[in-house]
Amino acid sequence: MTERAPSHFRAAGLGFFSGSTRAGALPRAPVRLPFARVIGLCAFADEISPDLDEQVRVCRACGVPRFELRSVNGINVLDFDRDLRERVRSQLRDAGMSVACIGSPIGKVKVSEPWDAHFDRFKIAVELAEFFAARMIRLFSYYPSDEGGEAARYRDEVMQRMRAKLEYVRDRDIILVHENESHIFGERGAACLELMRTIDSPKLRCAFDFANFIVGPGERPRDNWPMLKPYTAHFHVKDARLADRAIVPADEGDGEIGAILADAYRSGYRGLVSLEPHLAAAGQFSGFSGPQLFTRAVEALRDVCRRHDVPLEGN
Repeated sequence: MTERAPSHFRAAGLGFFSGSTRAGALPRAPVRLPFARVIGLCAFADEISPDLDEQVRVCRACGVPRFELRSVNGINVLDFDRDLRERVRSQLRDAGMSVACIGSPIGKVKVSEPWDAHFDRFKIAVELAEFFAARMIRLFSYYPSDEGGEAARYRDEVMQRMRAKLEYVRDRDIILVHENESHIFGERGAACLELMRTIDSPKLRCAFDFANFIVGPGERPRDNWPMLKPYTAHFHVKDARLADRAIVPADEGDGEIGAILADAYRSGYRGLVSLEPHLAAAGQFSGFSGPQLFTRAVEALRDVCRRHDVPLEGN
């Protein structure tokens, strides 16, 4: 008898997309399969190079079959013109690869910025998710309107904006995954939990980023994992040290990535881990590693998963 995943993992609409795929579209990427035996692997391929050819080459060499699509040629995914969209989709399809998540910057603006223009950008992200047959859209929960402002002061506006986005994707096969990030409302584990509980929708889940908890608020991911575990539908893999906030390969810092992934797997998680190493540079809207450091990051994650008995795709 096939073991079923716990209800909090099934609740997010788990499994393959159903229905046919449009002619010329990429194959739909599974986000999670309760009956799968392994955790899947994807990456922010722009960490390798701005060049799409190099992104594809290195990902294939490293056994990474999916993109979390953020940029190509230094152009953010939300600003792709029709030709670039078609080129990326065609090249990935020809390489046997897919897009698992649109790595959008939605919500990475001040909460006071005009809503209509920002919501229009979100609609582009949704259009792209459908164009690339991606199941997820990564987003954030806004900066305060004043430098160093308190998150509690704009809580209601954050919730209102999140609800509007969820209403827009209500009948679409898309999950919004919120990344914990420095200085936004959902910077700390407790605020991420408040966001999940307040919105209370299976279409809004956590993208659990180990290093961001360390580098920003100085929290240990192991302390946030138990409360965010029921809401986690995605992982971003980069590690960091609490002592100096330096970003390092998996399990070389204080992220306890192996232990957390092992617990997730034992609890039924069969989703994706997305490499976002930031080993050469970490900026507000992107990071960079280069081919060699990206390869090192993949090898470090594979080694961590082997040591912690986490079946990872390609291991």
